[in-house]
Amino acid sequence: MEVSEVLHMNGGNGDSSYARNSLIQRKVIFMTKAIAEEAVSDVYCSMFPKTLCIADLGCSSGPNTLLVVTQTVKTVDKIRKKLCRQSSPEFQIYLNDLPGNDFNSIFQSLPRVQEELKEEIGSEFGPCFFNGVPGSFYSRLCPTSTLHFVHSSYSLMWLSQVPKGVEMNKENIYLASTSPPSVINAYYEQFQKDFSMFLKYRSEELVSGGRMVLTILGRKSEDPTSKECCYIWDLLAMALKQMVSEGLIEEEKLHSFCIPQYIPSPLELKAEVEKERSFSINRLEASEINWAACSNKLYSSDDSFKDDGYNVAKCMRSVAEPLLVHHFGESIMDKLFHKYGEILSDCMSKEETKFVNLTISMTKRE
Repeated sequence: MEVSEVLHMNGGNGDSSYARNSLIQRKVIFMTKAIAEEAVSDVYCSMFPKTLCIADLGCSSGPNTLLVVTQTVKTVDKIRKKLCRQSSPEFQIYLNDLPGNDFNSIFQSLPRVQEELKEEIGSEFGPCFFNGVPGSFYSRLCPTSTLHFVHSSYSLMWLSQVPKGVEMNKENIYLASTSPPSVINAYYEQFQKDFSMFLKYRSEELVSGGRMVLTILGRKSEDPTSKECCYIWDLLAMALKQMVSEGLIEEEKLHSFCIPQYIPSPLELKAEVEKERSFSINRLEASEINWAACSNKLYSSDDSFKDDGYNVAKCMRSVAEPLLVHHFGESIMDKLFHKYGEILSDCMSKEETKFVNLTISMTKRE
């Protein structure tokens, strides 16, 4: 499977769209806002560029897409006014995601966003120039030494490909306590390769002293099969196994499906940054958010399922459905995520369930 051709969030504004089911991602952006503001402030005050170039990698589509960009513009303007600088910089903004992303929805929202910024900031607002950049962030995306600030949130846990040599992981769709050591190593080695390439390409695109803030699903444990990072996929695997037992999915299909994701620990992130040597780490922090933060009952069209498990299932569907449709077909999706919602509801009623977020702030070395 070519991940870059299949992986994207559900587009549009329908009931299963990412636009309607990305509340938890929005909350995480606000949770890490102070770290991003600190990085933007530092790079602006150290350079005062005439044109400030910003890249948001893995931007997706929906209400979160332009959130970080607008926060960045407002932060710069607030500092500019505080320092009594008369002219605002111009803003060159690169919005990146894989080619299957719903870029049309983003472009349609730009006039409204720009008008809102002009109204809030005033006549001194520097013009914003937006560019859509379809492509993998495991490749070059922008010209050499042009970017001042790079941001990415909830994207870098996705790998460039399904790791090689994971055929022995038949009863699992991701890492689990029953995964063979060779499979665990294959996932980790793919993460190391991908993250190292990501750092290399961003170091080529950033100016010296440029800043980068990344937030990624992570884990606090050093065990890559720990429940805190694997449980959400274990429960989806349970729903898939139920459908195999009902004859709705072939067992071979289930055994050949793997989630192209790796959820790292803080030490693993730090080790890759230090090994690649292009960046110095300013901050590396872990935070937690409950699965129930996915709940977005405002958009639910079915009153009988307005519970946390159902909303988590919708959130996961908006993220994983294109991968699942590519492998299993579209006809089973409604039944699969109904089962998944039931399993999640049962589990969440009995125990506390949380996602771990890792946020790393870095400066490109001279």
